[in-house]
Amino acid sequence: MELWYTEKHSDYSGFTLKVKETLYTAESEFQKLTVLDTYKYGKVLLLDGLVMLTESDEFVYHEMISHPALYSHPNPEKVLIIGGGDGGTLREVVRHSTVKKAVLAEIDEIVVEASRKFFPQLAVGFDSPKAEIQITDGIKYVKETSERFDLIIVDSTDPIGPAEGLFNFEFYENCSKILTDDGLIVTQSETPFLKEFSRFIPTIQDHFRRIFPINKLYLANIPTYPTGLWCFSLGSKKYNPVENFQRQRYLDDNLKLSYYNDEIHRAAFSLPNFVKELTL
Repeated sequence: MELWYTEKHSDYSGFTLKVKETLYTAESEFQKLTVLDTYKYGKVLLLDGLVMLTESDEFVYHEMISHPALYSHPNPEKVLIIGGGDGGTLREVVRHSTVKKAVLAEIDEIVVEASRKFFPQLAVGFDSPKAEIQITDGIKYVKETSERFDLIIVDSTDPIGPAEGLFNFEFYENCSKILTDDGLIVTQSETPFLKEFSRFIPTIQDHFRRIFPINKLYLANIPTYPTGLWCFSLGSKKYNPVENFQRQRYLDDNLKLSYYNDEIHRAAFSLPNFVKELTL
């Protein structure tokens, strides 16, 4: 008997993978976590039945949610990651020589535990001397911390359940308050293709426009996310991610990334017309 996993994206579309076996399941007060071993994409992490990452293409998301902003700031020393309990974004952040401290505020410890056990290639960042792991509500952390950061990365699940509050105006406003005077924020912003997801993009853009002088949307292609095309929103107090791109530092770092490069950095901010319309 064959075992298949299907993620439903709308009443008429979805994404299906043939599964070798279910490796692990766990449930917390926040969500249900599942790890599958699949034939095409290797191990897959699901939260409440939705794909969060796969071994085969996780590098796209984690590189693109982190490096465009990190290379838009001339000297990002302190970074806050909200969510991101799988460790992939943290892995990318601590690779930067300018970064002295990276705080990960993840609400659900079972995500960190599962990543350590099943996705060691993502979890390597947890052991960096630069990393500080806090199992806490990111919304509460942002509201109460006295620390200030050069960059905040909101590496969240979809805007439902425990992540819903990570997409509202008050949260972004509190983020702005703990950013330095030239700080930036990045958040994942769903796909522009399906109305079930794209309806969040104009809202995020409006929130950012009201808070940050510079507001940009950019794209990446992630095969296992709904429709394969994904958006990220960047808000900045000072630096334009295209005009202030730190290309020489990128070249000097020579990080040998799999998706992101200097050409991708600029191209990602060039939007198709139908995506531009969502930002108006």
